[in-house]
Amino acid sequence: MDVSLRDVRGVESVTVTHTLGSYPVYVAPDSLSGLGEMVGRHLASRRVVLIADEQVYHLLESHRVGSLNWTGDVLTFPAGEQSKTRESWARLTDAMVQRRYGRDSGIVALGGGVTGALAGFVAATYMRGVPHLQVPTTLLAMVDASVGGKTAVNTPAGKNLVGAFFPPVAVVADPVVLRTLPDSAFRGGLAEAVKHGLIADREYFEWMETQVDRLLARDVSILTHLVRRSVEIKAEVVSADEREAGRRAILNAGHTVAHGLEQLSGYSLPHGDAVALGLIAECALAEQLGVAAQGLCRRVTTLLGRLGLPTRSPEPLNGPGLITAMLGDKKNRDGVIHVALVAQLGRMHHAPGWTTPVSSTTINQAIDSIS
Repeated sequence: MDVSLRDVRGVESVTVTHTLGSYPVYVAPDSLSGLGEMVGRHLASRRVVLIADEQVYHLLESHRVGSLNWTGDVLTFPAGEQSKTRESWARLTDAMVQRRYGRDSGIVALGGGVTGALAGFVAATYMRGVPHLQVPTTLLAMVDASVGGKTAVNTPAGKNLVGAFFPPVAVVADPVVLRTLPDSAFRGGLAEAVKHGLIADREYFEWMETQVDRLLARDVSILTHLVRRSVEIKAEVVSADEREAGRRAILNAGHTVAHGLEQLSGYSLPHGDAVALGLIAECALAEQLGVAAQGLCRRVTTLLGRLGLPTRSPEPLNGPGLITAMLGDKKNRDGVIHVALVAQLGRMHHAPGWTTPVSSTTINQAIDSIS
């Protein structure tokens, strides 16, 4: 990873490297107002379509998302995880075909993680791949989903099972936009930031413990640091392991349980809430297995609770159903659930492939920590 200054409006960026090159992640207040310049630089001479969910587009239309004014084509879809499907992908690609978009086209993905994954998958597959620019508008998307080149849709069997690694040409993250988010959506993104500190940077985790009030007040300077540090952490991990062949698996901390909880709820449980619960359960699991010292789970639970995230499941948990859902996780091998476990604040347990095989019985005991 390289941290550098870029000459587009003087906005500071973090550089993510991949097999074919690199792309900048711009993190700065009011950077959204310069989107036209970013598009001109990174999607020059292309016919560009903006893809957004209906909720974000409504904010765009009413000029309440930054100072963005978009005059090009727009394609929308219903907001929510339920839209991240092959059917939505088909409707969007069909719409582009009907409008005669060719291989000289480009896509701007404006919205949260669902938009980034879905529009990114459209970009990865349309005409065998057209470039796209990610413009995350939620904290969850800024600190996590927009960085790393993962694109995907869900299937009835599990989350993100159909997709491709397809890096964007750039990411534009404007922390000012985070002040427009509903509380539940904003706090959900904090779960991923906590995960980043937990897996790779003890200092960052401890900084969050001291900044809870300013984070919840959405102080723009504090949010800018939060987004930038999380992007730096994720950029370092994904740049070294672009296709999740090794250490990138640590980014899935908390997510084995989280994806199972989401699937079990029919995707009505928000991703950030699921990640918070997943981090607690998987830290409890690490303590059970002797991978982490006692007290880790309590400390993580305390911070998540102070940030307003759930520390217990809102509904009674169906243990066998959750185990079945977890068995569909992409990290599993030979029908055995594999989990990326934390060893201590800022450091992961270094198992083969960075994941540890865990029995259903052991997982059931850990699930009690969030029941």
